[in-house]
Amino acid sequence: MARKSEVLSSYYGEPRKFDSTFRGPIHNRSCTDVLCCVIFMIVIIGYIVLGSVAWFHGDPRKVIYPTDSVGQFCGQKGTANEKKAILFYFNILKCASPAVLINLQCPTTQMCVSKCPDRFATFADMQIRHQLDHNHWEYYRQFCKPGFNNPRKAVAHVLRDEDCPSMIVPSRPFLQRCFPDFITRNGTLTVANRTAFPDSLDTARTATELKDAANGLTNLLDGKDMGAKIVEDYARSWCWILIGLVIALVVSLIFILLLRFTASILLWFVIISVITMVAYGIWHCYREFSLLRNTPGADVTITDIGFHTDLHVYLRLSQTWLVFLISLGVIEFFIVVTLISLRNRVRIAIALLQEGSKAISYVMSSLFYPIVTFCLLAVCMAYWAVTAVFLASSAEPVYKVMSSHPNCSYANRTCDPETFNSTNITQLCPGSQCTFAFYGGENLYHRYIFVLQLSNLLIFLWLVNFTVALGQCTIAGAFASYYWAQRKPADIPSCPVFFSFARAIRYHTGSLAFGSLILAVVQFVRVILEYLEQRLKGANNMVAHFLLCCLKCCFWCLERFLHFMNRNAYIMMAIYGTNFCTSARDAFYLLMRNVVRVAVLDRVTDFLLFLGKILIAGSVGAIALLFFTHKIPIIQEEVPVLNYYWIPLLTVIFGSYLIANGFFSVYGMCVDTLFLCFCEDLERHDGTTDKPFFMSPELHRILGNPQYSPQKFKE
Repeated sequence: MARKSEVLSSYYGEPRKFDSTFRGPIHNRSCTDVLCCVIFMIVIIGYIVLGSVAWFHGDPRKVIYPTDSVGQFCGQKGTANEKKAILFYFNILKCASPAVLINLQCPTTQMCVSKCPDRFATFADMQIRHQLDHNHWEYYRQFCKPGFNNPRKAVAHVLRDEDCPSMIVPSRPFLQRCFPDFITRNGTLTVANRTAFPDSLDTARTATELKDAANGLTNLLDGKDMGAKIVEDYARSWCWILIGLVIALVVSLIFILLLRFTASILLWFVIISVITMVAYGIWHCYREFSLLRNTPGADVTITDIGFHTDLHVYLRLSQTWLVFLISLGVIEFFIVVTLISLRNRVRIAIALLQEGSKAISYVMSSLFYPIVTFCLLAVCMAYWAVTAVFLASSAEPVYKVMSSHPNCSYANRTCDPETFNSTNITQLCPGSQCTFAFYGGENLYHRYIFVLQLSNLLIFLWLVNFTVALGQCTIAGAFASYYWAQRKPADIPSCPVFFSFARAIRYHTGSLAFGSLILAVVQFVRVILEYLEQRLKGANNMVAHFLLCCLKCCFWCLERFLHFMNRNAYIMMAIYGTNFCTSARDAFYLLMRNVVRVAVLDRVTDFLLFLGKILIAGSVGAIALLFFTHKIPIIQEEVPVLNYYWIPLLTVIFGSYLIANGFFSVYGMCVDTLFLCFCEDLERHDGTTDKPFFMSPELHRILGNPQYSPQKFKE
C-alpha cells in the first residue's frame, strides 16, 4: 500500500536536489523573464509619453471652473473675466428644460459677472426708470452681454437677440453660480419676501417656478458642492487627522514590539477585546432600536428618505439600528464560530506568530519597508489621477444649438458660433442660440481619449501590483536570509532588506512585472465588468445580469487565487532566483506536498492579524469619534467646525487600518516565508549531523509534529 506522501510526490513532483552547503538565498543568479522586463520598460516610457501628451492638451480648469456661453472660464487670471468669477443665467426658468440633463448646460445665455443681482427688475421697468435716473441702466447693463449699451432698444428685440436678461431677481452665489435667494417663511417659498413677480412681458412668475428651474442645475451641482465641503473639512481638520494617524502608527509599532515577548497573551487579548467590542456594539444597537421602535416618525425606511449627507438623519431611524444590529450579530457569530472550530489551529498560529516575531527582532529594518511601498504607491496613484484629469480635460469646446422650442429640428446639433448668425436656423427656430455645450473633439486624439483612459487604468494597476510584488519579494528575501542562517544572528547579512531589494531589482524585475501583469489584467477585467453592470442597471435583461454576476464571481475567485500563488512564487523567487513560472510551479507543488500543514496554517494567522488591525483601527476610530463629536471635555474647544464630521472620522479609521496593515503585512509575509522555508528544510534535511535542520527547535516542535505530515495519511 503506497503511502500518501508517495502519491503526492507523483502528482506534485519530487523535491528539488541541492547540496548541504546551501546557506540562504542564492547570490549567483541571472536575470529572469528578460523579455517581460523589456516590455515593462517600454510601457513605462510610453506611460510617461501619455502623461506628457495629456499634460500638453489638458486643462483641468475645464472640469473645475464654470464656463460662459462662449467657452471662457469665469474668474481666471489674465482673461477678460478675471474679476468676474460668478456665472449668471439670463433666463434661469429655461434651466428646467430636459436639455439640462442631456447637455449638462442650461439652454440660455450664460455670462460671467462680478456679483449677483440684489434686487427685482425687468428690462421694461428699467427703460421707464432710465428716463428719470441713468443709474438704473448702469446697474442693469452689468448683467447684459459685454458691449451692449442701448437701453432704448425694443424689449421684444432685446429678448429675441438675448442682449440682456428679461428680468433679474435677488440672487446669491452658490458654487460660483447665481441662484435665486430662496427663503421659506411660514411654510411659503419666497424670493426676497416675494412670492410672485412679473417678467418683461408682464407674465406672472412665482418663486416655485424659479425653484423648479434651479433644481435642474442644483441636482447636477450637488456632487461638486459636497466635494467642495469635503475639501473644506480636510483643510480645517488635517492636523487632527494627522495626529490620529500618528497615534495609530505608535500603537501599531508598540503592538509589534510586544508581540516579540508576549505573543500568546497579546493575541488572546486581541481576540477577547474584539469579541467584547462587537458585543458592546450589539447591545448599544439593540438599546437604540428599542428606544426608537415606538418613537413617532422613526419607522420611516432608509429608502424613503433617500441620500443625505447628514448622518444624524439616518441615526434617528429605527431601521438603521436594526441593520447595524443584524450586521454586528452576524460578525460576532462568524468570529466566535471560527475561533471555536479552529481553536487548535489558533494555538499553532499564535506559536507561529511568536516565531515570526523572533525573526522580525533580527530583521527590524523590515518593519520600515512598508514606508517605501507607501511612497511608491502614492507616486503611482498621483500620476494616474493627474493623467486621468488631464485626459478628461484635453478636449476642445463643442457648441450646440440651444432652443427652448420643443419642435426645433436643429436642437442639440453642433454649430459654429462665428457663422451661426448667418445661417437660417434663427429663422426656423426663433430664439435659438449657438451655445457652448461641453468639451469634446473630432480629431484622432479626441476620438481615442476613452481608450487612452483605459490604458491609463491598466498601466496604473500594473504599476501598483508591481510595487506590491517588489515589496513581497524584498521582505521574503530578507526573512529567507534569517531562516537559512545556521548561526543566528552571526550568519545573517548585515543589511538583509537592502540586499534583498537590490537582488529583486537587479535580477527579477521582469519576473515581478510578469506576475503583476497577470494580476492587473484580471483586475482590469473586473473593473470593466463593474462598468458594464452600472450601464445595464436600467435595463431589464435578466440573462445579462445573471451572466455578469457569474463572471464577476469567477474573476473574483481567480484574483484571490492569483494573489495567493503570486505571493508564494515571489518567496521561491527570492530564495532560488528562478523565473516566475518556475517559481510559481515549485511553490504550488511544495504547498500541495504539505497540504495538511497548509490546512493548519490556512488563513488562521491572517485571521488573527486581521483582528489586530480591526482592534487598532476601531480603538483609534472610537477616540476620533469622541473628539469630533465634542465628547472629550478637556479639548472640546479645539474641535474644528465641520460640514461633515464623518469625513475626517472615516479618514482616520481607514488610515489607521492601512497603517496597521502595513506593519502587519510584514508579519504575514514573514510567517509565509518561514513556512515555505520550513517545508523545503524538512524535505532536504533529516536533522542528522550530515544534514542538519536550519529550523529552530521551536518551529520544529510547532510544525514538525507527525500529525501534520502527509505521511500520516493512508491511500
